[in-house]
Amino acid sequence: MQRIFLAALILLSAGVCLPAHAFAARIPSSFSAAQSLLAASSSPGNAYAAGVSVVLTAPVAGDFSALGGSIIIAAPVSGDDLFLAGSINSRALVRGDFRAVGGNIDIEESIAGDLIAFGYDVYDAGRSGGDVFIIAANTTLANGSSGPVTIYGNNVSLAGNFADNVTVIASGRLSLAASTTIRGKLSYQAPLPASIPESAMVLNGIEYTNASYLPDVGTSRILEFVSIGFFLFARILGALILAGLLAGLFPKLAEAVADRADAKPRTILLTMSLGFAVFVATPILTLLLSLTFVGLGLALLLFILYALLVLLSIVYAGILLGCLFVRRYARRGAVLWHDGVFGMLALSLIALVPVLGLIVALLLMVFSAGALLQIFFRVAFPNEGHTPELI
Repeated sequence: MQRIFLAALILLSAGVCLPAHAFAARIPSSFSAAQSLLAASSSPGNAYAAGVSVVLTAPVAGDFSALGGSIIIAAPVSGDDLFLAGSINSRALVRGDFRAVGGNIDIEESIAGDLIAFGYDVYDAGRSGGDVFIIAANTTLANGSSGPVTIYGNNVSLAGNFADNVTVIASGRLSLAASTTIRGKLSYQAPLPASIPESAMVLNGIEYTNASYLPDVGTSRILEFVSIGFFLFARILGALILAGLLAGLFPKLAEAVADRADAKPRTILLTMSLGFAVFVATPILTLLLSLTFVGLGLALLLFILYALLVLLSIVYAGILLGCLFVRRYARRGAVLWHDGVFGMLALSLIALVPVLGLIVALLLMVFSAGALLQIFFRVAFPNEGHTPELI
């Protein structure tokens, strides 16, 4: 039946209408499709329908299957129901099984067979004569069931007379209405105990499994370490990529910064003093300029340049470390892209060392800032017509 139904839906979607007598040799069937479909004539066998809105008002002697945005069943079905829709409303007796996938599933009359439903909101005010299997965010069984019940969902509400076992896996809350009777066993798993009034009866006992979906202390610490590790990995990876790009694209600039680290101690101290002074004085100057309306635009521009200088200082601190290592141990003066990657990786690892690592990283940043400012100043204001080639 399901294969015939799938084939019919494919043909209907292509705009092909099959005559009913083509299947008359096997099972009397009727096929219909429209944007708004009203099935007002009874079907002697199976019926198949598709449309944005499907309404069944005549009895069906066989199975009824439908695909649509909204499906309303207002007439009895002697066979099984199979539905796929956004909204499903069953208002008549179903003498077979009821199977549905939808957003909102509302069942008002009884079902002689099994009830299988997948949806967001499932409400059953009828009574199923067979097994009940529901997966939904919110489930309500308002009139019990004759067979075993299995429900997976968030919030589950039960009412009526249940003749067999009831199993509930809930991530939210399970509640029983007053005078609810479960003649089998109630087994449920939820974060909190179920709300069971005194008038409710469970004849074969209750089995409760506490399932807290909030992590415990140990799991929280593990998640915390994983989050910190992921953040550090992402930060280090981004810094490695940026350092490799700048070292590969502007090797002369990296060599010029490294040359200043090979200068006399007095020159190195002056370079670090310049970088430290800029790091400290620029925020104060930006704050003073922002106090006046005229200096607000200049303060914004100064802040952008300051942020750019801090970023370049961090990256070139790693590049500087890689250049110094290569010059000392590889005896190579030219800067390659992997020198920047290696230096930035070493700087990232050094910065992880408490106190001492942070001090070393800050000193390298201060020196890099002073060296970059000197280089940019000489490029902007060349002396005696001489401009260093930095690219």
